[in-house]
Amino acid sequence: MSVDDPFSMIIFGASGDLARRKLIPALWSLYAARTLPEPFAIVCTARTDMSDGEFRTRMRESVGEFARLHPPSEQVWERFAAALCYVPGDPTSPDLYPRLEGRLGEIEAKLGAANRLFYCATPPSLYDDIVEHLGTSGLAHSGKGWTRIIVEKPFGRDLASARALNQQLASVFSEEQVYRIDHYLGKETVQNILVLRFANGIFEPVWNRNHVAHVQITVAETIGVETRGSYYEEAGALRDMMQNHLLQLLCLIAMEPPVTFDADPVRDEKNKVMRALRPIDPTRLDQIAVRGQYGPGFVGGRRVPGYREEKGVAPNSMTETYAALRLQVDSWRWAGVPFFLRTGKRLPNRVSEIVIRFHRTPHMIFRRDPAGVDPNVLVIRIQPDEGLDLTVAAKKPGPAMMLSPVTLDFKYGEVFGEESPEAYERLLLDAINGDATLYARGDWVEQAWALLDPVLTAWGRTPDPSFPNYEAGAWGPTAADALIARDGGTWRNP
Repeated sequence: MSVDDPFSMIIFGASGDLARRKLIPALWSLYAARTLPEPFAIVCTARTDMSDGEFRTRMRESVGEFARLHPPSEQVWERFAAALCYVPGDPTSPDLYPRLEGRLGEIEAKLGAANRLFYCATPPSLYDDIVEHLGTSGLAHSGKGWTRIIVEKPFGRDLASARALNQQLASVFSEEQVYRIDHYLGKETVQNILVLRFANGIFEPVWNRNHVAHVQITVAETIGVETRGSYYEEAGALRDMMQNHLLQLLCLIAMEPPVTFDADPVRDEKNKVMRALRPIDPTRLDQIAVRGQYGPGFVGGRRVPGYREEKGVAPNSMTETYAALRLQVDSWRWAGVPFFLRTGKRLPNRVSEIVIRFHRTPHMIFRRDPAGVDPNVLVIRIQPDEGLDLTVAAKKPGPAMMLSPVTLDFKYGEVFGEESPEAYERLLLDAINGDATLYARGDWVEQAWALLDPVLTAWGRTPDPSFPNYEAGAWGPTAADALIARDGGTWRNP
């Protein structure tokens, strides 16, 4: 697709938080930066009854609060707002779709093209109805241009539901038309994992079992469930973060070099990693997986409630707010190297990072230093302090041969001197341009659920754990420390 091709984006659930906080601000920032293809139209729909003018006023407030770029003038905003329109209606009712078709017909006559990008910014329970009605109404098959659909995670809640969702999507759209969005893949530092690995010749020789002792992937949050208690009760840490974000990061670290940086070659290599992951043995779950739930405690010097005290949470809830896994990639490159993944809420710091811990030197010649020297560590920081650092050994100044770890630090903000685009900006632009490289493919999603289903099933069948088992403000349950200690490691707690 040419960057000048006109298109219409149709957002279902446009009165919700996702559209207000992320989608419209991202589209505005793309427009303000002059990277959004023109001409375009943004057709929004939700159950809330309001006019075009009322919706534009709401979105002007959202852009002012959440967008990376603020409107330089009202004149520029008005040009963008002219492309916004609103069609109220229930997405489960077939009555909405003829009205959408009528509005799109008027818009596309002016645009001169019928290229359509649908976005499901609704609860997943509505996906089936939306997809079905897009098919039966003919909106998904205009025949006058391309059609694509973006669906938000969670992509199902287990393997069976993920397969059912994929089948529903396939009944109306081809796989090439479906874009399963994971906003983590749109982060600049996540994309830079591939650049770090495959554009720098120094890393490939040591990126294997001969040099890497283990890999840690951490996604930690200081917040609790906030207003999402009822949703989180149905999800938990394993479904909410592990099945998508952390497994995607593991694939980027463990994958082989793709033939080209295009959608199919990149996603093929990630799928090979998923197929190489050793299946989880439920009988050995205590050696592979740890779950936890936070109790009352202190975060940032402020007392916070326990999970069971949060709004929308059952007082005896067994939902995990922390999960850690030990996974193994049974491939020539990674055989024997453990991959430790952990995610949790109400942890001491908000941080997402990947830690590559290398083997110690085979022989230490500096015997006079009784403390020895720590192994080299490469840390890829995804958020909030985007960058990477490499820990090496150096001699301390002075007459004695004393060694000390030194960190070589690289920060994206300091080097490039500009604010990184929001993840949704990159991902929306890719979908508009037909580039699915940073989107999850249906078979990858099913493989991820197939890997984790035994954990979910086993946790559901085993006796209730002693929850809560870590205080808010701690780095999770002590069992997680024992999980990594079995392989001689310790968690890096930034």
